Amino acid sequence: MGDKANAHPGAAGRATAADHPASVRNVVLVGHSGSGKTTLVEALALTAGAVNRAGRVEDGGTVSDYDEIEHRQQRSVQLSLVPVEWDGIKVNLLDTPGYADFVGELRAGLRAADAALFVVSASDGVDGSTRMVWEECAAVGMPRAIVVTHLESARADYEEMTRICAEAFGGDDPDAVIPLYLPLRGPQAPDGHAPVTGLIGLLSQQLFDYASGERKESDPAEDQLPQIDEARNRLIEGIISESEDETLMDRYLGGEQIDVKTLIQDLERAVARGVFHPVLAAAPATDGARQGLGTVELLELITRGFPTPLERAAPTVTTVGGSPRELDLCDPDGPLVAEVVKTASDPYVGRVSLVRVFSGTLRPDETVHVSGHGLEDRGHEDHDVDERIGALSAPFGKQQRTLSHCIAGDLACVAKLTRAETGDTLSAKDDPLLMEPWQMPDPLLPLAIQAHSKADEDKLSQGLSRLVAEDPTMRLEQNQATHQVVLWCLGEAHADVALERLRSRYGVQVDVVPHKVSLRETFANRSAGRGRHVKQSGGHGQYAICEIDVEPLPGGSGIEFVDKVVGGAVPRQFIPSVEKGVRAQAARGVAAGHPLVDIRVTLRDGKAHSVDSSDAAFQTAGALALREAAADTKIHLLEPVAEVSVLVGDDYVGAVMSDLSGRRGRVVGTEQTSGGRTLIKAEVPEIEIGRYAVDLRSLSHGTARFNRLYARHEPMPAQIAERIREEARDAS
Repeated sequence: MGDKANAHPGAAGRATAADHPASVRNVVLVGHSGSGKTTLVEALALTAGAVNRAGRVEDGGTVSDYDEIEHRQQRSVQLSLVPVEWDGIKVNLLDTPGYADFVGELRAGLRAADAALFVVSASDGVDGSTRMVWEECAAVGMPRAIVVTHLESARADYEEMTRICAEAFGGDDPDAVIPLYLPLRGPQAPDGHAPVTGLIGLLSQQLFDYASGERKESDPAEDQLPQIDEARNRLIEGIISESEDETLMDRYLGGEQIDVKTLIQDLERAVARGVFHPVLAAAPATDGARQGLGTVELLELITRGFPTPLERAAPTVTTVGGSPRELDLCDPDGPLVAEVVKTASDPYVGRVSLVRVFSGTLRPDETVHVSGHGLEDRGHEDHDVDERIGALSAPFGKQQRTLSHCIAGDLACVAKLTRAETGDTLSAKDDPLLMEPWQMPDPLLPLAIQAHSKADEDKLSQGLSRLVAEDPTMRLEQNQATHQVVLWCLGEAHADVALERLRSRYGVQVDVVPHKVSLRETFANRSAGRGRHVKQSGGHGQYAICEIDVEPLPGGSGIEFVDKVVGGAVPRQFIPSVEKGVRAQAARGVAAGHPLVDIRVTLRDGKAHSVDSSDAAFQTAGALALREAAADTKIHLLEPVAEVSVLVGDDYVGAVMSDLSGRRGRVVGTEQTSGGRTLIKAEVPEIEIGRYAVDLRSLSHGTARFNRLYARHEPMPAQIAERIREEARDAS
């Protein structure tokens, strides 16, 4: 790293099918929105010779953010794979969205990768959500490095940013986060800003100047040596402290000059083990330049310091029946185990699945078994079917370059898997297996929709099913209580993309309508009602009279019907008719059109006619009796209450608790957790937290998380209930 004299343009170029896992590196780029991940991917592709100018493939188009929605929104909204080749190594670069609404795409990238590049902007710093992802990677031991971008900004301060990164990512060991290079600055501009034109390699003690558009190496000047020595000594101490050679520190402290090759080897091993996290700098190529600043160094780190798929622990795998199954580490000759990490629809090719192969070798036109995880609660079907896969390809922008095979450790796109969805496992049809699913965030922002026209209504169901098949962070709900179709999303941007995809990809135009919560009604006190349905208009008439008592029951009791008729006042055959009428009226509601619950209805008397009484007449009488009983007493409007758990940084606890109180919430407890966070538990009416996913993110600057669980229905405050009744009357 940093000791090569020049780049190797002859070794760079397009990626093809890999022949051994040791020649593959899977790297996911992580960072907040606007940190420069996509620009960096395009700069790396340019340096590797995969594109002819920054971000462009040979026949036009960019290698990342090629979707029309991404062009319109000017940001990444989906996971993109850009495979390149450097020094004989295939590098799969996984570009992830930085916006919190698309965290599902980020988690898919983490699942497919073996190492992570955390991209931070020199002008913006490190945000809370990036720190949280770092902690997730640390928990599973994923190797990580940091790339500082936007060095051209007048506010950029590389040295200060390396200090911030050590503080943010170093935890108990800030010496494990150290820069490998120092910036080489050009002449000072009139505004006092000296642009970064190259890098100083601390281990090689060489200058790498990119000012000409290509990397040129030279020796440092005398006045630069003191600066280099101080930073170099700190780097060497950091490397040695993580070395597996326990004698190295003693030798170094004893004054021995440690060989540079030994230091580089120890650095590479420490990075691959996930215990040392180097900081680098990068910038895109300027017009006409062939290499962006720091891109050669970054490709060297990826190919020489990041782990191969052989160094990743084998995934947890079971048979379809649930029996454990042991796998060898990334064996191309082992049983086939691959996972769909992303599903997309192409207007010309159809469904395209991005697949990571963990064991075995995937080949075109073979039949595989598709095993799903049964996410029925999110609108996803359970899968246990055989499918014939189509062609294998490597994506590059809108292009698909055909592959002859895909070995364990590599990634490829598979065409025409009509049943497989994101998260499904592909295995041999005669040896079906199932991978343990990765954790996905719960979508907590409801989006109620309806078809714009009759033509859209005919296509809506199929469009929605395809949409949720692509995105496991989206949940489709057909709410029987409110008669609404609800798409549960992660945030407003996630919802906007879903609507845009419905329109542009599936030709379905929908209207967004106000989301309704499932309100209910109940009696506040005991009451009685008399239902009289008597009509005579020639021929058989209608005759039914019934008298009922109604009393409230505890929450969750439903509706009880009790027969206390004596003397045959209501013939036995018509008592079920009264109950049917009461229950039908209860389902329609008695005050604001919401279902009536938690009451006991007692039929105590009535009258019948030997000719004119009928089943229909007594159903009508039962409904009338319930409505009369409701008119003579107070009716409570019941609203659903959710148990809400909010995990938030200690700095925002007061603001979150105050906000919950403003939503009529009751805080029932707090609990201190690790990492300077507090878990707040509260009970909040669901009508107050429809947009909580958006509001909490704003309140906590993206650092808080929450989940919700239905607890019960309870009476709504009188003034709010009256407003809802008025709205119901106006609507009718």
